[in-house]
Amino acid sequence: MKIDLAARKDVARTKGDILLSVHDLCIDGYSDEKWHKIVRGISLTLARGEVLGLIGESGAGKSSVGLATMGYAKPGCRITSGSIVFDCKNLVTASAAHKRALRGTRIAYVAQSAMASFNPAHNLFTQTIEAKRRRDGGRRAEAVDEAIRLYKELQLSNPSEIGFRFPHQVSGGQLQRAMTAMAMICKPDLIIFDEPTTALDVTTQVEVLATIRNLVEEHHTAALYITHDLAVVSQMAHRIMVLRHGQIVEESPTREMLSNPREAYTRSLWAVRKLIKEPSQSSDIHLSCERLTMQFGPVRALDNVSFAVPRGRTVCVVGESGSGKSTLARAITGLLPTASGVMKYNGQALAMRLQDRNRALLQKIQLIHQNPDTALNPKRTVRDMVGRPIQHFQGLQGTELRRAVIDLLGRIELDERFLERLPDELSGGQKQRICIARALAAQPELIICDEVTSALDQVVQEEILKLLLAIQKQTDMTYIFITHDIATVRAIADQVVVMNKGTVVQQGLKTEVLNPPYPAYTELLLSSVPEMNADWLTELINGRRSARRTSA
Repeated sequence: MKIDLAARKDVARTKGDILLSVHDLCIDGYSDEKWHKIVRGISLTLARGEVLGLIGESGAGKSSVGLATMGYAKPGCRITSGSIVFDCKNLVTASAAHKRALRGTRIAYVAQSAMASFNPAHNLFTQTIEAKRRRDGGRRAEAVDEAIRLYKELQLSNPSEIGFRFPHQVSGGQLQRAMTAMAMICKPDLIIFDEPTTALDVTTQVEVLATIRNLVEEHHTAALYITHDLAVVSQMAHRIMVLRHGQIVEESPTREMLSNPREAYTRSLWAVRKLIKEPSQSSDIHLSCERLTMQFGPVRALDNVSFAVPRGRTVCVVGESGSGKSTLARAITGLLPTASGVMKYNGQALAMRLQDRNRALLQKIQLIHQNPDTALNPKRTVRDMVGRPIQHFQGLQGTELRRAVIDLLGRIELDERFLERLPDELSGGQKQRICIARALAAQPELIICDEVTSALDQVVQEEILKLLLAIQKQTDMTYIFITHDIATVRAIADQVVVMNKGTVVQQGLKTEVLNPPYPAYTELLLSSVPEMNADWLTELINGRRSARRTSA
């Protein structure tokens, strides 16, 4: 893959270069039976070839601003005033036909949740090439060839074949890269990247970030890069704009923002994720896996995996996409019943198949999914979703059930005002709290957390991790925490299991695994964690290239 990672030059911003101009944009959102201001007078300009980073807490208005630059407001929102001028045309007053003609071709959008955005009835090729064929006509085979080229640049395995798969047949990280290819295939003038790498492991993220940056520079594309990851945005953006409560806090060139943020709120964002848990040992084994093996066709997704989870402790499982982390979680919960080997729970054999486990075991082991957008029923209220497991496992009804739901919401730092809200009326952090409440409603002993903080901004991540640690301290809860975020591992782990291609390559106390000397694979993972340095990505890729040339 050819990537030009020369030092980035400042973008010349002349009047003729300005592609997008947003002035005094205001957006309202509807909740609790009334309209509220969610974006308050935002103004920005974007030149061709320039990348503007938008950062801020969950609910700051980042995604609403990004979608508005396409002339679009999501359901429950409305653009109330201001102008959005794209290539001399105001999209606020433009016809629906004009905006449809732009979307997917001249303006593209990479959503945060690929799993919730793809059509499950069509394969990846069909969806990737749809906008290109609508715009250009032409032969399907030519469009597929272009999709394969992009898949290859985005490091998708088996790029000539993966496009024949359907969304449910690929991982979340693979689907996110396919969505990036879909956005780029028409070589748009403007791309809105809305958290495009949150579903990716750190090693894949490095390659994808480098590819995105190269393609943006190669085609002189303007981009809005929305993210909660400050280290990532520092690799991608020429300028950074900080939002809070729908307003601009400050804006400046990236290097200036990193070295000298002016506002107290911006400095507070820089200071989050200082949470580090001191690891502790225990000889009381809650769950153990011995020689766990699982085969999918010719591929061994799990290969003789053995590890133990002490009671009341947190074991973090880390590794690249495809290393077997989520497969391991599903094997433990019995959702993938074809595994061989032995699992024990409280010293007793644990049935491999979900249907062979009794009601008590089903209650004691719970799973919190990575993506609350797909885990929560969009038609059900918070009261219904949290109340159902309470009703099922505890048999409560009526007033007692309502009181139990309110008590549980209090444990996750929400209140009864949220009872009648639907998922689309909640922020990302609030949705994930509801998923945690659903798991706690069963009164479990062990919870498997599958990337539960990856889609959240850093402030909300820290709040969720503190919440989980508090619950553990109060109830002696046991966690298996699947993550690709090393900062999360440092914050919450007692022990760490490192996986690669279905095998365990290292395990032990956090202090042992995260301190040198490292095995080669652990070293690769740790060196791929982005740093708050605008030159980090360039230096890393160039260093790895140099090492490959030397070894050759």
